[in-house]
Amino acid sequence: MGVEITIDLANSADRLKSIFEVRRQVFVEEQEVSEEEEYDDFETSSTHLRAIVNGQVVGTCRYRNTDKGIKLERFAVLKENRRDGVGAALVLKVLEIIDMSQYIYLHAQIQVVDFYTKYGFVQEGEQFEEAGIQHYKMVFRPEAT
Repeated sequence: MGVEITIDLANSADRLKSIFEVRRQVFVEEQEVSEEEEYDDFETSSTHLRAIVNGQVVGTCRYRNTDKGIKLERFAVLKENRRDGVGAALVLKVLEIIDMSQYIYLHAQIQVVDFYTKYGFVQEGEQFEEAGIQHYKMVFRPEAT
């Protein structure tokens, strides 16, 4: 039997602190992204989600409106929970709550392109570097699944 995953909004100072800690462990410590790059001017204008397993915050993501559409960002799951379906739960929840009539896109690290493909995202354009990590832009095309 799988683990029970709860997804909710990180809509208070304490909840934001908990997701920033997940991002610190995943991006700053594990992937060696600088804190200056990881925490940006969009923290307050984004909607943040958190994933909880056994009372612990183990994953997060955010989305925000841009001049192009809705950008999904900062998907992070603690290493010990990456086989528990937390990433999938986050993707499915964010796709459930955003405005699907908008252009929806994300920048996927190359090692997770196949993961996002399972949920209707397709690569668009050339590979590029962001925060010292190779990425592809991916666009939500539900008919592609």
